[in-house]
Amino acid sequence: MHANFIDAESSVGFLFSDVSRLMRAWFDVHARELGLTRSQWRVLVHLAPREGVNQRALAEILELDVVTLSRHVDRLEAAGLVERRRDPEDRRAWRLHMGEGSRPLLPRMRALAEQTQDAALAGLSADERERLVAMLLRIKANVSPEARTTAAAAGEAPRDATAPRAAE
Repeated sequence: MHANFIDAESSVGFLFSDVSRLMRAWFDVHARELGLTRSQWRVLVHLAPREGVNQRALAEILELDVVTLSRHVDRLEAAGLVERRRDPEDRRAWRLHMGEGSRPLLPRMRALAEQTQDAALAGLSADERERLVAMLLRIKANVSPEARTTAAAAGEAPRDATAPRAAE
């Protein structure tokens, strides 16, 4: 290997990208059996525990622009999986609710998510799985927009957002 190149087999960034791509591909094949795209799946997963959320807030949670979310919701609504209801406090806004068609899908969606995770984590002990999740949450916090903004304002590299700060 040339000294100026990154080793894609041991680079954390490349590994994250490869694992994510492979898991998405595996998942997409199986999600199609439920008649859902990954994007529609994400909307339903984030809407289910937040029924009644307005469309703008859900777009922020999903890190999508409102127009993109609106297109997903249009398709989900046409399929009977999501309902839009007028926001009683803001007549221009919509509140989103799970549609009747989504109720029977939720257990099947959960089973598919567990299958995907189990396939990806095969060979890891329960303790290793817990540690992996904890480490991924720390990494996510480290690279979150909030961590980058805070670090940039201080003129620093992002720090471990979950680690205690040293006494100043």
